[in-house]
Amino acid sequence: MAIRSADASVEFKRLPTNVVPSNYNVSLTPDLSAFTFKGEETVRVRVSESTSKVLLNSIDLVISSASASCGANKYTASVELDNVAEVATLTFEEELPVGEAFLHLAFTGILNDQMKGFYRSMYEQDGEQRYAAVTQFEATDARRCFPCWDEPAVKATFDITLTVPTDRVALSNMPVVSETASEDAKLKTLVFDTTPVMSTYLVAFVVGEFDFVEARTSNDRILVRVWTPVGKREQGTFALDVAVRTLPYYEEWFGIEYPLPKADLVAISSFAAGAMENWGLITYRETALLMDPTASSAHSKQWIALVVGHELAHQWFGNLVTMEWWTSLWLNEGFASWIEYLCVDHCFPEWDIWTQFLYQDMARALSLDALESSHPVEVPVGHPAEVDEIFDIISYSKGCSLIRTLHGFLGEEAFRKALKAYLTKHKYANTVTEDLWAALDEASGEEVGVLMDGWTKKMGYPLLSVTRKGTSLEVTQRRFLASKESTGDELWRVPLSLLSASGKQMRVTMKGRSETIDISSMVEGAAAGQDWVKLNVNQTGFYRVRYDASMLESLVTALKAGALTSATDRFGVQSDVFALARCGLGSTVDVLKLFRAYESETDYTVWADVSANFGTIRALLSHRDCRRSLDAYSRALFQATAARLGWEKKDGESHLDSMLRGLALGALGKAGDEPTVAEATKRLKAFAGGEDEISADLRGVVYGIALSHGDESIYDLIMSIFDKTDMQEERERCMRALGNAPTKELLERTLQFSLSPKVRSQDAVFVIGGVAANPKGRDLAWEFLKEKWTQLVETYNGGFLLSRVVSSCVANFITEEEEVAVRTFFDANPSPAIKRALDQALETVQNNRSWLARDGDALVAFLNAQ
Repeated sequence: MAIRSADASVEFKRLPTNVVPSNYNVSLTPDLSAFTFKGEETVRVRVSESTSKVLLNSIDLVISSASASCGANKYTASVELDNVAEVATLTFEEELPVGEAFLHLAFTGILNDQMKGFYRSMYEQDGEQRYAAVTQFEATDARRCFPCWDEPAVKATFDITLTVPTDRVALSNMPVVSETASEDAKLKTLVFDTTPVMSTYLVAFVVGEFDFVEARTSNDRILVRVWTPVGKREQGTFALDVAVRTLPYYEEWFGIEYPLPKADLVAISSFAAGAMENWGLITYRETALLMDPTASSAHSKQWIALVVGHELAHQWFGNLVTMEWWTSLWLNEGFASWIEYLCVDHCFPEWDIWTQFLYQDMARALSLDALESSHPVEVPVGHPAEVDEIFDIISYSKGCSLIRTLHGFLGEEAFRKALKAYLTKHKYANTVTEDLWAALDEASGEEVGVLMDGWTKKMGYPLLSVTRKGTSLEVTQRRFLASKESTGDELWRVPLSLLSASGKQMRVTMKGRSETIDISSMVEGAAAGQDWVKLNVNQTGFYRVRYDASMLESLVTALKAGALTSATDRFGVQSDVFALARCGLGSTVDVLKLFRAYESETDYTVWADVSANFGTIRALLSHRDCRRSLDAYSRALFQATAARLGWEKKDGESHLDSMLRGLALGALGKAGDEPTVAEATKRLKAFAGGEDEISADLRGVVYGIALSHGDESIYDLIMSIFDKTDMQEERERCMRALGNAPTKELLERTLQFSLSPKVRSQDAVFVIGGVAANPKGRDLAWEFLKEKWTQLVETYNGGFLLSRVVSSCVANFITEEEEVAVRTFFDANPSPAIKRALDQALETVQNNRSWLARDGDALVAFLNAQ
C-alpha cells in the first residue's frame, strides 16, 4: 500500500460515480485493550463504465489487501492512499467490466481517542477504568472505520458483523439475527439484520457494558430501549417515556411509519456532540439522555426531552430522506431543531416551550447572523475539513427559525401536507432545498421558493425601520449588521405581521425596499396614546424592528401597563432595542432604562433574554472601572423576582418558575447581594458536609455564587462534591462553577484541571471557557490556550469543539493590541477548521471595542448616578 500526501491546494472533488455500492458486508473485531480493530468487507457495486481504478474514501486505515470478483473472474488491486483528499485508489491489473462486481478488502485501524470514527470511550465500572468501542461517523468519519463511499448521496444497505468479548453488549442499527461463539472462547460473533438503504454517516455500532430499560410504543410495533451505564437503568426512564410517546406522534404527524423494528438510545461517556441520529441506534452524551428524578434539574429534564425529540425527528427527516450534499445540511438540522419543539410541546404543553424557542434558538441565530463573517444557511462545502464548520448556529438555529416562520406563514394544514408528500416522494433517496420548496409550493399554492431563496442562499437578515404617519406606516428594509448601518443592496421578501392595541392583526408580504401600510382598520377608534402598533407578532419573523421614537414610547408605555399580554411580544421589544444599541443605532443607556420596565415580569423566557443581554453589557463594562455601581443596578433589577420566588420550591410551582428562581438568585449572587451570598455559602457547606440537600435546580447556582465570593476552602468543597459523585450532570455543575473562582491562583488551578484525566475531553471546552468568561481569567485562559495548542489540536482533530474553545478564549477581548496578538498567534499556528469561528470571534472583538468607545462613558455616568 502506497501513501502520498496530496497538495492541499488541489481543488476538492467528489468521488467518481462510475462505480457505486449497493451493499456493504462489514465484519469488525475491536480489541478493547490494544485500542485497535481489524476488519473485512465485501462491497457489492454497480460498474456503469468499465474501469481499472476504483476510488473510495479511507483515512487512518491500513488496507492490507484489495481484490474484486465479477462472476468467476478475480482481479487483484494495488492500493494508494491520498491522506489529504482522504481517498484510497484501487488500481486493478485489468478493467472491471460493466455490471455487478464485488470488492473485497481487509484492513486494520485504531480505536482513537478523538471522539470520531470508530473510537474508544472511557468509563468507570467497579472502581476501574474501562473502555467501550463506539462510533461517530457524521459528517465524514465512516471512512475511519471501513473504506467506503462516504458521501450522503451514495446510499446502500449494510450487513454488519461484530466479534466482541462475551461479557460485552454489542449494538448496531438493526436487531441481532444470530449470535455464535467464536474460536476464541472469550469472544462472540453477532450478525445484525440488513439495514434499509442509507448513507454511511448513519451506520453505527457500540460495544461496552450497559443496562437498559425498555417499552413498546402504543401500537406495540416498535421496541424502544434506553441503554445506560451499569447500575443506572432508572435514569433512563424519563427519556424512554419521551421516546415512546414521540415515535407514534411523529408517525401520525408525518403520515409515515417508522421504518425500523427497534430504536435504541445509548448513553456514551465520551461524546463530542449532544447526540447523533444513527438510524435505529441513537447515541447521546450522558447528560442529554440520563435523568435522575432526585438530582436532575428542570433545565436538564427539558434538554433531554428536546434532544430526544430532535434525534427521533431525524429518523424521518435526514435518515429516510437525506440531503444530497452537506451544502443542504440545514434541511436535516434546521427541520429537526424546529420539530423538537413541536414534539416537546405535545408531550409537555405546560413548559411553554415555543416561547423558550425565542431565547434558545432565534436569539442566538439573530446575534451570529448579524456578523459580516456569518454564512448563508446553504453554504458550499467541499473537503471534510470544511464540513464541521457549518454544524453551527446558522444551520441549526437560523434554519429552524426560518422553518418556524414558514410554518406560521403557510399554516399547519398546508405545511403538514407538503412534508408528507416530500417524505413519501423522496424516501430512501436524497434531496436539495428546492425539492422541499416544490412540495410546499404545491401544497400551499404560494411561491415558497421565491419567498425563501433570499433567506437561505445569502447571509444576514433585514432591519425594518418603521415610521408612523397617522394611520399609515412607512417601512424600509436594510440588512442588519452588528457593527454599523448597512449600505448594501440586499433585499428580502419579508412576511410581516402587525398587532394593534385593540388586538387586531394584519399580515403583509414586503417585497421591495420600502412599503406603505394602511393601518386605519387596526387603530380605528383607539384613544390617544392607546393606539400602539407592534410589528413581528409573537416574533415569528426573522428580522429586527427599529421603531420611530413615538412608536417605541407607546410600546414601552403599554409594556409598563401590562397591555402587552404576550410574553413573546414583550421579549421582542427589549431584544430589538438591545440589538440596535449594540450596533450603534440606539443608546445603551436607554436599554438599561428599558430593562427596569421589566422588574415585575413573571415569564421565564423574557427574563432569560433580559438577563443574557444585561450579561453582555456587564461583560463589556468589565473593561471599565464601574463594578460597584453595575452590581447595584443588577441587584435592583432582579430583587423583586428573587424575593417573589424565594429559595424554596412552592407547592404546585411551575417548571418555569423553578428555572426562573435559579436565574434570579444567580444574578443577585453575582452582583454581591450579601444575604444571597451568605445563604448560598451556608447551603453549600451543609450539602458538602452531608447535613442537608440542595434542590437540583439550585445546585449550580449555589456553587457559582459561593465560589465567586469565597476562597480556596470553598473551591475544595466543590471539588470534593465532584470527586464523590458518579453522576455526570452533577460533575458538570461543579466544573461550570469553577470558572467563578475569585483569584488567579484558583483559576490557574482550574485550567490545569481542565486537561487532567478527571475531565472528559468534551467537557474541557466549557471548563476553559468558564475561566475565559471571568475577567480575572481572561488573560490566563488565552495564555493556557497558546501553551496547550498542540495538545488541543491533537485531542479535537479539527472538530467543532476546537472552534468552541478558540471562540471562548478570544471573544471577550477588546483592545486592538489583544486582537493583533490573537491574529499573530493563529497566523503562526493555522488550523483550517477554526477559521470561520476565529473570524467571527475577532469581528465580535472589533464590534465590542467600537461599542465601548461609543457608549462606555455614558453607561458609567448613568450607573454612578443611580
